[in-house]
Amino acid sequence: MKKLLITGASGFLGWHLCQVAKTEKWEIYGTYATHFLEIPDVKILQVDLTDFQKLKEIFHQIKPDAVIHTAAQSQPNYCQLHPQSSYTINVTASCNIAGLCADHNLPLAFTSTDLVFDGLKPPYKETDPVSPVNIYGEQKAQAETEILQLYPQTAICRMPLMFGKETPTAKSFIQGFIQTLKDGKELNLFRDEFRTPVSATIAAKGLLLALEKVNGIIHLGGKERMSRYDFGKILVEVMQLPSDKLKSCLQDDVKMSAPRPKDVSLDSEKAFSLGYQPLSVREELERL
Repeated sequence: MKKLLITGASGFLGWHLCQVAKTEKWEIYGTYATHFLEIPDVKILQVDLTDFQKLKEIFHQIKPDAVIHTAAQSQPNYCQLHPQSSYTINVTASCNIAGLCADHNLPLAFTSTDLVFDGLKPPYKETDPVSPVNIYGEQKAQAETEILQLYPQTAICRMPLMFGKETPTAKSFIQGFIQTLKDGKELNLFRDEFRTPVSATIAAKGLLLALEKVNGIIHLGGKERMSRYDFGKILVEVMQLPSDKLKSCLQDDVKMSAPRPKDVSLDSEKAFSLGYQPLSVREELERL
């Protein structure tokens, strides 16, 4: 069996990726930094990805046949407040991983984000220029550029807003939404922020597809452009939650450390043509 190294196995996307990849005849090695976890049929390793010597040792020890790098500091507000520490994982470690993959000529998929765009000219194709409005977006955009210089064969996968079931060490945004409504509290969601959401399971399938078929940038967005509020309306209906507490608001109503773009909808036609098949948000939520 070929060995697949997945960084960030304790993260939301990384955990779902381990679940999907196990079923596709890979021997999986997953890394975590601080949140220990056990995943059946996955060999879990603790590694500080910002320590280049440790990173080299892991590559030497495992001898992977391919790598998917999902580990990141992906909270925009945290990155805005801690630019140095987030840079070491989001840019430095990512480039080091790309360099090691280049040295061994290994297939590499890197997870970037729709937040490399400013939200003014959606929907965004792979060829559109990046223009991030916050530090997290800047770091991912810089990582994309440097990785492709180091190793042009990398699949740079721009990920949309992702949702799905809770993992042992991570949640998606829907768990908070559901809890708030179950507690009878008001849930205010943006009606002027648009994304192209997908489930983490579908996103994981997209990453495995990109690993096999893509060199360069690919968008792995869903098929529907929707606001957080529109998403909330479907969630309430499917999960049979009290709808009277669901309210809409504007981005400007909420003070946040990191500025947020209004509409970073992705045009993912390139991925669809390769066989990437997101379901509708309603179908995904019904599956959950």
